[in-house]
Amino acid sequence: MTETYEEMQEALRRGEAMAVATIVRTRGSTPREVGARMLIAEDGKTTGTVGGGCGEADVWAEAMNVLATGKPSLIEVDLLHDHDVEGGRACGGIMDILIEPLVRLDQ
Repeated sequence: MTETYEEMQEALRRGEAMAVATIVRTRGSTPREVGARMLIAEDGKTTGTVGGGCGEADVWAEAMNVLATGKPSLIEVDLLHDHDVEGGRACGGIMDILIEPLVRLDQ
């Protein structure tokens, strides 16, 4: 988590646009808990994780929209049918993820 906060601070210092994705609610079995964060830069680079796999790809895509519009978004990531290639396992849960643009308040 420290790496995520340090990257947020550096992005603000450099004046770079980023989106912050935060798990705000979970139901069932999920790969990460409430409070887990991922940063998504305009160039697509990420820091941190909200769980990986297809759900994280959905978060990344929505983060690009948040960066384009400047408007936060709350999405539901349904992992009930998210199977992995190797073993057919699924997490079996649902995560609500808030995606917000990271902005400096002094500008």
